[in-house]
Amino acid sequence: MLLWVARVAYLIIALLGGNSARADDLADFNAAVEAASAHNRVAIGYLRTGNIDLASLEIDRLREAWGRFTKHFSGKRPDAFANNPLYGKLFTGVSARLVNADLMLRTGRLDATRDSLNAIRGDLYDLRKASGVVVLADCIRDANMTMDALMVYNDRALNWDDSEIRAGVAKKATSYGAELDRCDGIAKEPVRTAPEFRRLVDGAKASLALIPKAIATRDSNLLHRVLIELHSFDNLLSFRYG
Repeated sequence: MLLWVARVAYLIIALLGGNSARADDLADFNAAVEAASAHNRVAIGYLRTGNIDLASLEIDRLREAWGRFTKHFSGKRPDAFANNPLYGKLFTGVSARLVNADLMLRTGRLDATRDSLNAIRGDLYDLRKASGVVVLADCIRDANMTMDALMVYNDRALNWDDSEIRAGVAKKATSYGAELDRCDGIAKEPVRTAPEFRRLVDGAKASLALIPKAIATRDSNLLHRVLIELHSFDNLLSFRYG
């Protein structure tokens, strides 16, 4: 009888104190954010293809996941964010963006809906960056921005006689390769070894390996094909892991 009472008491204490314990754990925080972010990524993907019904469903799931996240972490922040002023703003800010996303979706403004959802990703990125917290999604975002800089050279009329242009292509390609390597290193083992992740990262690296040849031969068509391939890999990385 005494053993049973002790066990019940232990469970009550665990339930009452469980939220605070989890809130102090950065790994739990990151996992809860990822649970919501997964729905956000899928919703953005459906908006790109114009699938309003499925996008709406994923936004509903995102809202539910964000509600659970807010319940656990709004009142007790992980130590990593102890002095980060963006932490308190995150909850009201994201909630407002979700309301706006709903409004934009109901009025058929898909681009504006997607902007609101992308802004949530930006809020989380800014929060973590300000506290030096590194996750795969943020590395993918950095890679996306580097890819955008590389895509500036997607021009069949590129002036290969300009040494600055040749150096620029090489430098941006090297920078993107470095970001891929960094993301590969940040990814946790189950993700890093997953066939889908390997296909995207290794495929992008294989495409990058062709850029020196395009520069050496001044082959604008080859560079164009490589950049289109890279952009596709980059978009898929963002859709799946960003």
